[in-house]
Amino acid sequence: QVQLVESGGGLVQAGGSLRLSCVASRTIVSINDMGWHRQAPGKQRELVAAITSGGSTNYADSVKGRFTISRDNAKNTVYLQMNSLNPDDTAVYYCNAHAREVLSSRYLHYWGKGTLVTVSS
Repeated sequence: QVQLVESGGGLVQAGGSLRLSCVASRTIVSINDMGWHRQAPGKQRELVAAITSGGSTNYADSVKGRFTISRDNAKNTVYLQMNSLNPDDTAVYYCNAHAREVLSSRYLHYWGKGTLVTVSS
């Protein structure tokens, strides 16, 4: 069974930084796009950043210049470096991947369970 496991969330003061990581399970043999979404209390889930297998990136306007997404294809891992955090960044952050499992020919969308980021003012 495919698993995406996030880590790195926590409590940070405004202006601080955090680095999120997301590792895909070993059953994954090929990944196209990977990304991070977030969901704040009472709000819809939104895209934060995405990265293609070739390294092209896309960011939400609200995080441009502050967040950086990167990936290590050899480790099936995607990262999100978050700098200059503010209270509006408080949310549960979810990792997602468009990936194919071993012995399968289909690419599917997978999601992690999320990691909580809380930014205090």
